[in-house]
This record gives sequence, structure tokens and C-alpha cells, in this order.
Amino acid sequence: MAQGYVRATDLPQVFPVFPLGGAILLPRGQLPLNIFEPRYLNMIDDAMAGDRIIGMVQPGGGAARAPALSSIGCAGRLTGFAETSDGRYLVTLTGLCRFKLAGELPVQTPYRQIRADFSAFEADLGAVDPEAAARHDRGPLLEALRRWLERREMDVDWDAARQAPPEALVNSLSMALPFEPAEKQALLEAPTVIDRLQALTAILSIDAADPDDDSQTTLQ
Repeated sequence: MAQGYVRATDLPQVFPVFPLGGAILLPRGQLPLNIFEPRYLNMIDDAMAGDRIIGMVQPGGGAARAPALSSIGCAGRLTGFAETSDGRYLVTLTGLCRFKLAGELPVQTPYRQIRADFSAFEADLGAVDPEAAARHDRGPLLEALRRWLERREMDVDWDAARQAPPEALVNSLSMALPFEPAEKQALLEAPTVIDRLQALTAILSIDAADPDDDSQTTLQ
């Protein structure tokens, strides 16, 4: 259960959003962000003075300054904050619950604010059933990950990957690996952790087998 939030109605319905392509936040996941653009520094200041809730949404095309927003995002709470000597903010956003975009507000703030509908994702706020996820074989996921990493000459801590709780493993890989924005959005919208595990395995398998993908990426 997300601390302090039991039902969808417990969450604020209006909050700022940070549109960032290729980046998703998942419930109970932790997303580190390096904030340097003035309007988003302002957003962090205001959020820290309020309920600390920010929505992560991928851009859906349009103008670079004010792109369209994907219809589904995830709200998170600022749980870590540090300021650098050059004025940047290093923050950590912990995922609470996904939402459907119910509308964007006309605002005077330099950052965008939306109205969210959490009702379809209220289960995100509930306790995770570790046994249900553990019954699903993670072997195909780890094998697909091994082949995906080999093509890119990368590696991970395999002992940690084998021992991590299923949700933590699936969500951390979904958030950290450099997939295409559409693939990231598909992982975000997967109804359950098991659905996300299956989608992640499929994405890794397809990407690992793609002879035209010669990209050399780094795992953060």
C-alpha cells in the first residue's frame, strides 16, 4: 500500500506534470531526476511546499515546448531532494498510482498541470501479492535479458536479478532500460505485474533478435 493513500479518492486530483520522453514511473518504483530547466525548478519548489505530488507523462507529439501528453501517466511523491552548487535539483520520485489524463488546466504557472482520474488504477495502491508474482517463471525474462545485454556488451548483477522480488525486478528493468517511448508506454499501461513481465520479456526478445538494431546503449 502506498503510504498515506488507500483509495483513489485519497490522492490529489490536480497536480503538475513533467513530460519526459522515454521515461516512465511505475507504482512503488523510484525514479531519479536531474532538474535544471527553470520552469521545472519552479515546479519542484511548489511541489515541495505542497503535497509533493508530480505526474510523469510521456509526450505524445506536437510542439517541443508544449507537446501533447500521453493519455496515461503515473503520479509520484517527491521522496528525495538535493540541490547542487550550480543550482540543479537532484530528486527522487517514488511511484504511487497510475492515472488517466482527464484534462489539462489553463494555468499561470510556467509548468503544466492536469486533472487526473485514478479510478481505473486503484489497485496500484493495494498491497502486492508476492506469491502470485513468484509463481510466474522468471526464467524466460532473464534469458531474454541475457541475450539483449550480450548484443550491447552490457552486464547486470545476476545474483541480484535472480533474488529480487518479482515486481521490483520487472519495474526496475522497465524503467531503467533504454527502450523506445512506445515500448515504455506499453509497459506502463500493462494491467498487472504479470502482464508487464510478459510484455517486458517480449520487448527484450524482439529487440535482441533485431539485426538492424546496432545501438550501443548504457544501463543507468
